[in-house]
Amino acid sequence: MVKKHHHYHITNEWTGNLGQGTASYKSYSRDHVLEVKGKQHPILAASDPSFLGDPTRYNPEELFVASISACHMLWFLHLCSTNKITVTSYIDYAEGTMEENKDGSGQFSKVTLKPKVIIREAEKMELCPILHHQANQMCFIANSCNFPIDHKPSILLENS
Repeated sequence: MVKKHHHYHITNEWTGNLGQGTASYKSYSRDHVLEVKGKQHPILAASDPSFLGDPTRYNPEELFVASISACHMLWFLHLCSTNKITVTSYIDYAEGTMEENKDGSGQFSKVTLKPKVIIREAEKMELCPILHHQANQMCFIANSCNFPIDHKPSILLENS
């Protein structure tokens, strides 16, 4: 079986040269702009504030957790639609934990997805946790991670 390959291209432009370049650790801004050709809005990003980033901009760690959450949600919605479950609302309160090592490097040790999902079909409530598990197995981003991704879904009935 031939695998399909999908390619993604972004432009990441550092915009933080304050006139001295990277002459010292504090002489430059961590600001950068992420763009994808054909997309309407760029993403204004920086490092995490604990690494001298602008707290009003998205940082790579937040975008990473957001990518996991979004990929999971899209797979879950797909699985619900193929299983005749009508989702009327989905909001995830995802959290990620990154561990920083003594040398300044680091890695994520865990991400927890906490989606609150509202569905119409009461008789399908028990299927939803199974579909969350399947969504995790299908998620491209989750399959690329080397740490646990936990799920704590809350499934509610519409108008209850």
